[in-house]
Amino acid sequence: MTEWIEDFAALRRALERLCAALEGLPEETVFDSRLVANELLSNALQYGGGRAKLTYRLGEGEVHISVKSANGFRPPEKTALTAPLSERGRGLFLVDELVSSRIFSEAEGICVVLKFGQN
Repeated sequence: MTEWIEDFAALRRALERLCAALEGLPEETVFDSRLVANELLSNALQYGGGRAKLTYRLGEGEVHISVKSANGFRPPEKTALTAPLSERGRGLFLVDELVSSRIFSEAEGICVVLKFGQN
């Protein structure tokens, strides 16, 4: 599934569609997928030119999510936890903690993989 997101209301609707597409998967996988997509899309809308392309698909035991911002915003490769009293700077750190991989490509933007059903 691919769609363009142009504001935060559209982001909320896209997250609802993502969760519906993941129906039947473990609840934790759906929650984590929604959180990851929300963080990536929020950053793309705020820092990436106000428009973002969301793409997601299911693989064997995996959820693949990619977010490409309108201006090609490239996130840092490494993240660190911000100071406890900071109001910003936790999103990409949280994403990295939840996904099994995160890469950036010019064509697809930020691409992440969440694995499920494994011990």
